[in-house]
Amino acid sequence: MRLANIEDIAKNPIKLMDMEKILITGASGLLGTRLTEIILTKGYEVVHLGRGSKNTGAAGVQHFTWDIDKEFIDPEALKGVTAIIHLAGAGVADKRWTKERKHEIIESRVKSADLIYKTLKNTPQGVKAFISASAVGYYGDCGKEMLKEDHLSGDGFLADVCRQWEEGAMNMGKLGLREVRCRIGIVLAKNGGALPELVKTIPLGVAPYFAKNNLYYPWVHIDDVCGIMLHAIENEAVNGAYNTTGPRPLLIKDLMQEILTARNSHALLVPTPPLAIKLALGEMSEMVLNSQRCSADKMLATGYQFKYPTAHKALKDIYKK
Repeated sequence: MRLANIEDIAKNPIKLMDMEKILITGASGLLGTRLTEIILTKGYEVVHLGRGSKNTGAAGVQHFTWDIDKEFIDPEALKGVTAIIHLAGAGVADKRWTKERKHEIIESRVKSADLIYKTLKNTPQGVKAFISASAVGYYGDCGKEMLKEDHLSGDGFLADVCRQWEEGAMNMGKLGLREVRCRIGIVLAKNGGALPELVKTIPLGVAPYFAKNNLYYPWVHIDDVCGIMLHAIENEAVNGAYNTTGPRPLLIKDLMQEILTARNSHALLVPTPPLAIKLALGEMSEMVLNSQRCSADKMLATGYQFKYPTAHKALKDIYKK
C-alpha cells in the first residue's frame, strides 16, 4: 500500500457527519486492511471485531472478539460505536465448493449479521449506520445487460449467497438504522483480490482471457471500494443497495489488454474456451464466467467522485512502481 494514496484521500475530506467511532468486522483481509488505513486518516477512531484475540496489525486499533457459533460478542466492542462496516464472511474462492463449504460460506454471512442484529436490539448503543459488503454475484450471469440496483437477483450459488447476505443486512432497518449494501465488483489491487490471478501467466508471455461472448468484468479499484463505504457513512442520503463498481465496466478481453498496457507487457492475448474452465472448476466457474455489466449511476448520483473512473487509471496507479 502506498502512503501517497492515503494522503491524496485525506486532502479531499467529505463533510463529516456525526460519526466518531467505526467498528469493522472481517478487518484482517485485503479490503479491511486498506479500509482501516483510509478511515484512520480521516480522524475517526476504528475498532475491529473478529475471531481470536490476535491483533490485526493496525497501529492504534483495538481488537475485540466474537464467537458467532456461541452467539457471543465482547460487550465492550460496541461501546461508543456510531457506525458498523460488516465485511466478515468465509472466502468464496478460498476452497472448493463442497456441500460443507457452501454451507459455511452462507452461514458465516447470515449468522454473523444475525448476531449483530440481536446484539444491537438487546444492547443500549448509539449505532446509526450499518454498511454491509455484498457482491455483484447477486445478479447472476446477465451478459451485456446494463445492471442497475433494482434488477432482480439471478440464479446460481453466488446469487443465493448474496440474497441471503443482503437479507441479513436489511434487517438492520427494523432497528431504525440506516443500512447500505455495497455490491462489490472485481477488486483491483496489486497484492490481492482478482488481479494477481489474472496476471499469473503474463511473465511467461501469455495473457489468457475467457472466450465467452459478452463477458463483462465490473472492475473497481480497492481505494474506490473504501471511498464508497466511507462516503456511505458520511452521507445520510445514502441508503439501500449500491453497485460498488467502476463506472465503465469492460469486456474481459479489453480488461486484459488494459492490464498489459499498464504493465508495459508484450504478452500475447490468448482466448481460453469456457468449457475448459467449467471442467477445471465445476460450479465454481461461475465466479469467472458470469457476466455483470453494472451501472454506477446510482452511486454517482449521491455525489461520490471516483478516484479511478477508468480501468486505465486504476491499473496505472497499481503498476506505477
